Amino acid sequence: MPIENIPEIYLPKSAERPDLFVHDFKMTSDVVKSKVNLSMHMFSFLQVGKKQVHFAGTSVAVNKDQSLLLKRGNWLWTELLETEAVYYCKLLFFSEKILKEFLEKHMDNETMVNDDIPYFIIRNDAYITSYLNSLNTIGNAPDIFMDNLLSVKFEELMLYLIQKYGRKFKHYLQSLIGDGRSPFKKIVESKIHSNLRLEEIAFLCHMSLSTFKRHFIREYKVSPGRWLQEKRLQKAKETLEEGILKPSEIYSDFGYNNLSNFSIAFKNKFGFSPSEISSQI
Repeated sequence: MPIENIPEIYLPKSAERPDLFVHDFKMTSDVVKSKVNLSMHMFSFLQVGKKQVHFAGTSVAVNKDQSLLLKRGNWLWTELLETEAVYYCKLLFFSEKILKEFLEKHMDNETMVNDDIPYFIIRNDAYITSYLNSLNTIGNAPDIFMDNLLSVKFEELMLYLIQKYGRKFKHYLQSLIGDGRSPFKKIVESKIHSNLRLEEIAFLCHMSLSTFKRHFIREYKVSPGRWLQEKRLQKAKETLEEGILKPSEIYSDFGYNNLSNFSIAFKNKFGFSPSEISSQI
């Protein structure tokens, strides 16, 4: 699957990347685990549909009642339609330069933090609805006024979110300054119990698959495929022993395309099939 460079694909080819940029994104079919190289920090104001994103060390899912602020970097995006025939979100991109200017203006005496927090969930409320309507309105303004209007609107939004979420949001904004890359082991170990393929985990590590495999063997002294299979099968066994879910309900969560392959791998490791656990509980 090709990598999408965002927001570059939304800009005219001859245009320089602005410090602030608004884009209305719509689609009429589901997109699953699209590879995205996000070169600016971004607000994603979800209006219709559902969204899930995987970043280096974590993942998050939201619906139309929530919006996201995402850190620049490599992401896997899943965007799904719901009852409507269209998926729609308004995207507001901002550069690190304009973020630094905001932080210098409004948080001079704040202690900087080193947390690596890739996303912040925003609960949509009456203000957010009104704010998005105002972005629609200024979209009709002459180009000569657009930059100044967007700067004012960006500052307004940031101040509102600081007032709403307090220190938690301030710390998040401070965490956006930097290169956005997490340590290799943190990324890998956060994806043990996901159904991501090795190629997708490598992408989140900013590596090609071949580089990822070489780096993995240096770190763990075993191939990534074998290591992940061992960890995932152990977790699958623990899940089945809880007696709530059946093998047919969990195999895809642990990276298997069908129940048969899951059952064979499970029996090879433990000496008994996953269905035997379910029948004993």
